[in-house]
Amino acid sequence: MPSFRAAPVRVRVPATSANLGPAFDSAGLALALYDDVVVRVADAGLAIDVAGEGADNLPRDKRHLVAKSLRAAFAALGGQPRGLEIVCANRIPQSRGLGSSSAAIVAAICAARALVLGGEQLMDDDAALALATELEGHPDNVAACLLGGLTFAWTGPAGVRVHRVDVHPDVVPVAFVPSSKASTKRVRGLLPAEVPHADAAANSARTALLGLALTQSPALLLDATEDFLHQHYRACAMPRSAALVAGLRAEGIAAFVSGAGPTVLALVTRDAVDGLAVRHPRGWVVQTLAVDPAGAVVVPL
Repeated sequence: MPSFRAAPVRVRVPATSANLGPAFDSAGLALALYDDVVVRVADAGLAIDVAGEGADNLPRDKRHLVAKSLRAAFAALGGQPRGLEIVCANRIPQSRGLGSSSAAIVAAICAARALVLGGEQLMDDDAALALATELEGHPDNVAACLLGGLTFAWTGPAGVRVHRVDVHPDVVPVAFVPSSKASTKRVRGLLPAEVPHADAAANSARTALLGLALTQSPALLLDATEDFLHQHYRACAMPRSAALVAGLRAEGIAAFVSGAGPTVLALVTRDAVDGLAVRHPRGWVVQTLAVDPAGAVVVPL
């Protein structure tokens, strides 16, 4: 049984955008929009408070994703505390393709590590990523949330692997967030089991270009974010998002559906961001965001 810290810990986790156009289930980008989670080991029971996004509909019991993920992390670290108090301050929109579930999972894992004496030695970042991937089902969002910046994740003989790089300082993400939500499970269910070889080859070329565009040559972003693999299959579930992506790309703006949607993310250079940020299509909230460089961090209370 591990020993637990008596003091509470606070973890700040960023929003994330996955896929970035062609890099389906592999690329993730951390965004400077944050959830904060405070966790304290208690004598007994489970108490959960939620403010902000999801405050009206998230469960306040063991079904809450932070609570479930904490239990999984404590099990991996050697044992459960007698009780938990959890406070969530949510700013990441829920079910909009900005990684809210990954943020909850990563926050819980990092909080559990911080609450267990010697937790970071018992569970390093590789082990934390493996657990987060197991809980989320795929590594793209959780990798970016854990490490910040731009990440490319994959699964090999050694398990889940990730490579993190810094994004070119001229690249600015602009999010178009609708009021509607999307079910990741339903949207993933629209994808076919097989795709044409030509589409797969074109997507491979764009994914290779994506890393270059985001780190060295932002002028290539429009071509680098072109997708042949998944967005057109999902368009029927989010026609307004598909139309916005098509309209922005027709104007030369590197836009794509963020994760499972329906948020649309545009990647622009600093000299173009002001013109894009003033747009307010009806039914969309437009947010100019920085790239988060740090990922999940334990911050002082």
